[in-house]
Amino acid sequence: DQHTKEPKHTKHIMAAPAGDFERGAKLFKTRCAQCHTVEQGGAAKQGPNLFGLFGRPAGSVEGFAYTAANKNSGIVWHDGTLFDYLENPKKYIKGTKMNFPGFKSPQDRSDVIEYLKQSTK
Repeated sequence: DQHTKEPKHTKHIMAAPAGDFERGAKLFKTRCAQCHTVEQGGAAKQGPNLFGLFGRPAGSVEGFAYTAANKNSGIVWHDGTLFDYLENPKKYIKGTKMNFPGFKSPQDRSDVIEYLKQSTK
């Protein structure tokens, strides 16, 4: 099934470090919250609401104007895809309109993912 397999560009070069919720919350507030909300029913801003993110196909939030690159990526969000995506979104999904350079630090990515895991369900 093409919708569940990961795209060829998913690399997982390194194991992700354990994430820290509190650090992730601070990073999300300073680097992500201007464009994204996490609570159920939260508004879409420049980016889509992230509630229910884990296990959801990329480009699938109702009513958000995604690029074709996002909608057709075949990516399903989970720890591994997010870890790779958040390093450099424009490289991971060529053609995305997410205007964010990424978190270069593996620890920062893991911390944000831990925050998202607990805040989006």
